[in-house]
Amino acid sequence: MGFTREFMEVQAHGNTKLHVIHTNELHKAATIIEQYKRHLQFERHKIVGVDVEYTNDVGEDQRTALVQLSVDKDHLVVLFQLSAADKNCTTFGNFLADPRYTFACFSIDGDLEMLDRVGLEIAHFVNIQKEWRVPTTT
Repeated sequence: MGFTREFMEVQAHGNTKLHVIHTNELHKAATIIEQYKRHLQFERHKIVGVDVEYTNDVGEDQRTALVQLSVDKDHLVVLFQLSAADKNCTTFGNFLADPRYTFACFSIDGDLEMLDRVGLEIAHFVNIQKEWRVPTTT
């Protein structure tokens, strides 16, 4: 059964408020990705923030549960509930695999493995944790 939940003003840092859509509906996810593409087409750096959450299963049974995407604070943040989607979203998969976009995240190695388990691949990513480390941490 499909669902879409909209949260108009999620409090982020300071005075920043985010508009968040949580959905498992393929059409809704595809619509938001098309909005991202329209926004990014004129940007020199086509950067998309990405985060992946997993199911509570253990070992090989663990799968991607949710993928979060965002392009900036003035655009929707989409939480695509893959674990509850009826089918694969071709538009979503093609977006992740498009080398024109850079997907930025922290500690992506496990995320890439989880995405691979559901047949998704990120073509171009930057692991911010490897590029920029807090000097006082190991």
